[in-house]
Amino acid sequence: MLEEYMKMILKARVYDVAKETPLDFAPALTDKLGNNVWLKREDLQPVFSYKLRGAHNLISSLSDKEKQKGVITASAGNHAQGVALSAQNLGINAIIVMPKTTPEIKVNAVRHLGGEIVLHGNNYDEASDHAHELAEEKGMAYIPPFDHPLVIAGQGTVGKEILQQHPDMPDIIFVPVGGGGLIAGICAYVKYLCPEIRIIGVESDEAPSLKRSLEAGKPVQLDKIGIFADGAAVRLVGKETFQIAEKYVDEVLLVTNDEICAAVKDIFEDTRSIPEPAGALALAGLKQYVAREDLKAKELVAIFSGANINFDRLRHVAELAELGEHREVLLGVTIPEKPGSFREFCHTIGLRSITEFNYRYADDREAQIFAGIQIRDMVDEKNSLVSTLKEKGYPVVDLSDNEMAKMHIRYMVGGHGSSVDNEMLVRFEFPERPGALLHFLTRIGEHWNISLFHYRNHGAAYGRVLMGIQVPEAERDELREVLDKLDLPYWEETDNPAYELFLR
Repeated sequence: MLEEYMKMILKARVYDVAKETPLDFAPALTDKLGNNVWLKREDLQPVFSYKLRGAHNLISSLSDKEKQKGVITASAGNHAQGVALSAQNLGINAIIVMPKTTPEIKVNAVRHLGGEIVLHGNNYDEASDHAHELAEEKGMAYIPPFDHPLVIAGQGTVGKEILQQHPDMPDIIFVPVGGGGLIAGICAYVKYLCPEIRIIGVESDEAPSLKRSLEAGKPVQLDKIGIFADGAAVRLVGKETFQIAEKYVDEVLLVTNDEICAAVKDIFEDTRSIPEPAGALALAGLKQYVAREDLKAKELVAIFSGANINFDRLRHVAELAELGEHREVLLGVTIPEKPGSFREFCHTIGLRSITEFNYRYADDREAQIFAGIQIRDMVDEKNSLVSTLKEKGYPVVDLSDNEMAKMHIRYMVGGHGSSVDNEMLVRFEFPERPGALLHFLTRIGEHWNISLFHYRNHGAAYGRVLMGIQVPEAERDELREVLDKLDLPYWEETDNPAYELFLR
């Protein structure tokens, strides 16, 4: 298997449109982590992502007859741009089917490259089904995003360049994983020549398709995935990519959204470039692995795979970065409602910086504050801080890992709904597109009163809503039946401690 892929990689036609990207030494990360860290800069491709390599390698291999009929694909972004630019370079027509939830920056990028855009469905699966229907109807060649030998071989040129560019030999290469095309291609080349080099895949813990498939011994389709790292959010890895990964990938790591955001910040500080969340996956995994293994003085490579990020998302990424770096703790603290109590609280936490402080008067006895506090160590120092506060008589709740608190509560601290009866708190995700919020509210109906509502646009494909609904206890099963029929992810949050502290 590897020998055949080695030949395809060496003959891959990628450099007609793609370029050999640098392997940059990262001095700040090197000092911080105690290992030599290198970033493979696929963000510097003409479409700001490695996806161009595999797309062009496959398209350029088509017969003249196939090229005359044009090509078609389904993609939410980076692969779409790769297909569009390759088709433009070869002078052939390209249809790109994109979900209606695709961020405008990616739609416009494909349009500027001459691709004909068809917006269909709310997710990649729906767009892909429609693209296959159109391909059959129009007789066009379908260009898959990852599960094709020539796509894998095109992506494998990343591995070839790394071995050529590294001054010695990498000990470990960390690779982001979505459908598996990139890690399969890198494995095929690197393991053929240097089997001692470890290849470690990195997935979002919200979309662990390769991890679960390797555990099951076969490709497993996930029922549900999160799309924060949308460039790598795939329900099912490819059959061909899985066959390679199963034999040659040494390990797959899962990272949180907070860890991804911290890696985005790290890459920015070393390169002054801003990766998309999927583009920072590999570095997030590298950092996790170094901490887990207490690794020192090794040669580590992370693929900086893409930089197609909506400007609107930067605020959210920045907010989560400190948590991901374990340099900020979020606490819900009850303090006395009296003059000087805030000063006493600040005195208790010492010289640490307060990064966030949210409060609103509720009564003349106690005040609930939502505080962000900068720390150096998320385990020992956080535990010490919490213990100190409790010793001083402050009731404390650690909210650092509370998703509802991070996504909603921190923006809503404004007083308790003391006169609201029978309130049930529910958190939702829904496809983000024009009119989506109105459509969502229409589907909820008017049978129950909405007593609390928070929505904030994060520039992502899915919107997030926190809603309070006044529902008598006897009617709550009826409401749950209504919610189940919406076919939207939702979580009941009525028992969440952050709700009790700040909103109930």
